[in-house]
Amino acid sequence: MNAQAESSGSEHSVEVVLVTGMSGAGRTSVANVLEDMDWYVVDNLPPQMMRPLVELIARAEGALPKIAIVTDSKGRAKYGELESTISDFLDQGLSLRVLYLEASDEVLVRRFESVRRPHPLQGEGTLLEGIEAERDSMQALKRRADIIIDTSDLNVHQLTTEVRRRFATEDVPLLRLTVMSFGFKYGLPKDADHVADVRFLPNPYWISHLRGHNGLDSAVSDYVLGQNGAEEFIERYTETLDVVAQGYLREGRGYALIGIGCTGGKHRSVAISERIAKALAAKSGIPVSVRHRDLGRE
Repeated sequence: MNAQAESSGSEHSVEVVLVTGMSGAGRTSVANVLEDMDWYVVDNLPPQMMRPLVELIARAEGALPKIAIVTDSKGRAKYGELESTISDFLDQGLSLRVLYLEASDEVLVRRFESVRRPHPLQGEGTLLEGIEAERDSMQALKRRADIIIDTSDLNVHQLTTEVRRRFATEDVPLLRLTVMSFGFKYGLPKDADHVADVRFLPNPYWISHLRGHNGLDSAVSDYVLGQNGAEEFIERYTETLDVVAQGYLREGRGYALIGIGCTGGKHRSVAISERIAKALAAKSGIPVSVRHRDLGRE
């Protein structure tokens, strides 16, 4: 690496994870999870192209600080070259982790049979022979792995949770929640995971001095939250959403949208959404954002 690349790399550190392991053990699933966590994912990159890629991104002044390189055994990369490349990374002091995915022969056979595809190293032999050949060729790389995940007993949601747990950082939360106010007269949010109807509360629209204001204004908010049942609804619904959010975390889900609706999406739903978002963030510790879909449409 030349002096310019070294200088750039020192100012803008690049974190690299090499995702490898047995075919059928879940490399694609892991790549998808990392991509959702803002990693720049490169699939099937030959070892000789890894260093130029990292050097180029290091010069990009931190625009892409996290790179996941996915490699397999389909003949495009020789594992001897791959091991040498890993040594080069470490010798240069670059941040590199190797994530190795493992699974039992029985599970891999079942997975390949379920998708009716041959193993990359099967050739004219049997499926099991291809798996055994790959396992033998991967032993040296497996010994160099920083993280080994056996996916034999994991479904895709459990694998997602495990990867998120391993690679989560403060700036990339495991789960993001959005509370969205909306008006039923404009239709339900098509991507909402949960919808609550707050039309059981009196409508400020019928109060002349509140009609021209919205739920972000204190006068409207105080009126809505002061109605019988408003605080009780917020408390109980927040408790329910907290239970749901914790389940999403266990299942490895990364995002959810909660819709809060009233007639026009201007008064009640806006005030209640603001309050629920604050209460849910405080209770769950999960980042919660607020959007008001129909505010200003009236």
